[in-house]
Amino acid sequence: MSTELILRKAVIQDLADVVKIFKAAIRVMNDNGIDQWDIIYPDREILKEDILKSQMFLGKINDRIAFVVVINQECNEEYKNGNWRYEGDPFVIIHRLCVNPDFQHQGIGKCTLMLIERMLKKKNIKSIRLDAFSLNPIALKLYDKNGYKRVGKINLRKGIFYLYEKKIKI
Repeated sequence: MSTELILRKAVIQDLADVVKIFKAAIRVMNDNGIDQWDIIYPDREILKEDILKSQMFLGKINDRIAFVVVINQECNEEYKNGNWRYEGDPFVIIHRLCVNPDFQHQGIGKCTLMLIERMLKKKNIKSIRLDAFSLNPIALKLYDKNGYKRVGKINLRKGIFYLYEKKIKI
């Protein structure tokens, strides 16, 4: 990628653009037969709450949002069933990673994960956890190819989600 990808925290003024990006991504997912997100999740209120809690990050290229991601330590109760390999280490959980459809198929997902890992390494976070919809081959391929290991599965509203974990390299 020849243009610099800048990572920053989202602010409330970003909400309208973030909602538009999620709606566009949902349309693309639906067109590809991936019934993961909808009008219930993630809705405007969830996204607003992510911003207000300072847990949402944006990746921008030429002042346009290329991706949105939420990073925190909040997880579904079913995460306790994961076979986590780095149980005692400081960790975070990635939620709602969404690449703007205008930037898809350009390696943004991989760059996003690399930026997140670099940021977390500076904060002495040792591992990343997340869940990915079992019927979203694009997300599964992204995580599998970038060193995330499947450590279990959980059943959420839309079906089976795989739990993933990755140790951040020092």
